[in-house]
Amino acid sequence: MELIASTCSASKELITLLKSPVVKTDKKKAVLDGIFAGKIGSISLKFLEVMARHNRENLIPEVADAFKFIYRESKGIVTAEIITATPLTAEGRKKALKFVTGIYEKAELTEKVDKELIGGFIIRVGDKQYDESVARKLTSLKREFSKNPYIADF
Repeated sequence: MELIASTCSASKELITLLKSPVVKTDKKKAVLDGIFAGKIGSISLKFLEVMARHNRENLIPEVADAFKFIYRESKGIVTAEIITATPLTAEGRKKALKFVTGIYEKAELTEKVDKELIGGFIIRVGDKQYDESVARKLTSLKREFSKNPYIADF
């Protein structure tokens, strides 16, 4: 399912073909067979054929994503997203994964780059967020200085 999902997300032409009402079902099955035959298991290939036979081939990308989500959930694997100002090095990736696996037993790491963070990082796992970015620290300092009770008497 990982291969099916990644292939669908990488190919807009495949998505267009699967959603096209003009292309006949047998052509869609032939294309799916040509792309995935020998690369995925026979059960997964039969599943794609059943989806196409019942005119549900346009749902294949969503079904593959849902399967991946349910599989990870059943295995207790969480997906942690790390956002940094610059791309992570191999050592930084190891440290981030070690941090997340210290909290959650099994974790996958996805990376994003956001130049507005200036420095530091943000790690998101589900609805939890650990923010150690320079941008957040600057915002906190600005808020703290705006509440300064000191008033000069001169």
